[in-house]
Parts: sequence; structure tokens; C-alpha cells
Amino acid sequence: MDHYLTIELEGEAVYTDRGSKFISYGFPVNSIDEFKKRLAQIKKEHPKAVHHCFAYRLGLTGDLYRANDDGEPSGTAGKQILGQIDSRQLINIGVIVVRYFGGTLLGVPGLIKAYKTSASLVLQTIPIINKAVEIQLIIHFPYERLGHVLKIVKYLGATILERGDGLFPYLKVNIAAGRADEFFEKIEGIEQVEVKKIVTL
Repeated sequence: MDHYLTIELEGEAVYTDRGSKFISYGFPVNSIDEFKKRLAQIKKEHPKAVHHCFAYRLGLTGDLYRANDDGEPSGTAGKQILGQIDSRQLINIGVIVVRYFGGTLLGVPGLIKAYKTSASLVLQTIPIINKAVEIQLIIHFPYERLGHVLKIVKYLGATILERGDGLFPYLKVNIAAGRADEFFEKIEGIEQVEVKKIVTL
């Protein structure tokens, strides 16, 4: 897996049905804690809403996910939101749909339609991007090897995230997973240079 579909921007949409108002939010997210903070923020913004339903899918394998109905009949909200995320094959994304009750019960079919439509509408407002899977590396080297290391980093299109120029110089970089083997081959040809893989993004 060299690439995946995700979003980098936030979006918002509004859907109404028989007086009930559904406000949907879509946003990029990289961890459960990050999602929880966004959910808490939205709950604070909408304290009088009757439901704050949501779904998210995280990680390159997409196996970290959750769907929550927040008091709506089982399967009518969170599952529908997650279904819209999955139909677009998106990962590292969260969608929250806030509902203000309008006085008329929508019934199970009406709720399914409302949450499905709300999630679909917000996802239509956000550009989907095809993102390269990146590996994060930390490179340790003696100062006199800096020029060689920087040349390879630039040649292979790696992004420098952090640089240490003290007694023990290092670079923290992101590189496309598809070019990692080539990177290791070139770096290993330089004496006294050590590379460690930190995390796959």
C-alpha cells in the first residue's frame, strides 16, 4: 500500500427534515484522542442539540473505527455515517452529525436517510486527496557527513521535520514508502551514518 485516500480540510453542511436540523462536520483526524477533543468542542458549540452522532476510521489498514448513535435507534446514525466514509474509501477522517429535534418523529427510515444524507453532504464539500504513505526516519551522523546526507534527502524528495546541529547531529525526515528501500541503500553507503525507522504514517 503506497497511497491512501483522505482529507486535509474541514467541511460543514446542513440538512433539514420535518423541522429537525442536522449539522454535519467532516475533518481530518490522526488519533482517537484528537477525535475526542473535536467531539467535545462540537458538543460545547451545540449544548442544546439532542444528539451528537459520529463515526471515524483511522490508520493505514482502516481497522481502527467507531460508529456511535448517541441515543438514536440502533443502526440509524453512526452506521450510516461510517457507511458514507467507507463508500469513499477514506481513512484518517471523522464525521460528526449534530441533531436539533424539530418536534416530529422521523421514524427509522427517516433517520437512516437523514444521517446518511448529512454525512454525504459534508463529504461532498471537502476535497479528497490521494496521499502517499510515508515512513518517518531519524538519521544520526557525524557533522562532516551532513552534506552527503542532505544530498540524498533532497534527491529522494524526503521532507525534513526536525534537525539537530549539536554535538550529535541528526535529521528527522518523512519519505514516501515506495522510495524507502532506495533511501536505505544510498544511506548505508555512507560511513558512520545510522538510520532508524520511527513510524509509518
